[in-house]
Amino acid sequence: MLTNIIGIKFKKEGRIYNFNAVDLILHKDDQVLVNTDNGVAMGTVVTDVLRCQPSEVPPNLKSVVRKVTADDLRVRQELEMLEEEARKYCMGKIAEKGLVMKLITVECLFDRSKMIFYFTADSRVDFRELVKDLVARFKTRIELKQIGARQEARIVKGLAVCGRTVCCAGILQNLDRVTVKMAKEQSMSLNPEKISGLCGRLMCCLSFEHEGYAGTKKTAREAKAAAAQNSDGQAQEKHQTAGTRKMSQKKVDS
Repeated sequence: MLTNIIGIKFKKEGRIYNFNAVDLILHKDDQVLVNTDNGVAMGTVVTDVLRCQPSEVPPNLKSVVRKVTADDLRVRQELEMLEEEARKYCMGKIAEKGLVMKLITVECLFDRSKMIFYFTADSRVDFRELVKDLVARFKTRIELKQIGARQEARIVKGLAVCGRTVCCAGILQNLDRVTVKMAKEQSMSLNPEKISGLCGRLMCCLSFEHEGYAGTKKTAREAKAAAAQNSDGQAQEKHQTAGTRKMSQKKVDS
């Protein structure tokens, strides 16, 4: 029996996750509730349904529960208000306790079973007292999750030097590794100011465009090698022809 697999995003700038659509009729941009490891979550359909054989089904595939209802959308609005309240309260407590950390955003699970506070910090932070205050205020499980500069830029967003929204918050699903070698192969200036993004790290577009540059260079090398081989073949053929003419001339003279 074939399995209907659908691609879903939880955030516009996030990656695509596969889910079992079961027997639901779903289309792109439909909002749905799905089962996740953290409980029920709301997401948006971003791909068409793909029918797969049982042997091709990804392991641990979760299922779509149903399409969202008007009540679900109302709950989502209430959660957004709660997330904003939690963000302001947490920022106040961070300042009050003098913690060297920067709160980026707050996420509340759809069933309110847990709230996740994303932050950045240059060093280890003892936030045990902060967690106690948050638990006392919101009466749910609290998780403080430290993220890097690239993840921060993805959440905060902004305009890159090209004038477009930063790649990490737009066209990229995953934050792949970026190296200086990629900049060299693309003949980019190695000036840090020229190849660094808003996050202060190497620009994501270096990784995104690397395959195209590498493919172009590979094609050029292959074409050059083929031309050289063809040139050697022609030279060898001319040498053989010249040798044959000399032998023929000797025979005529004799």
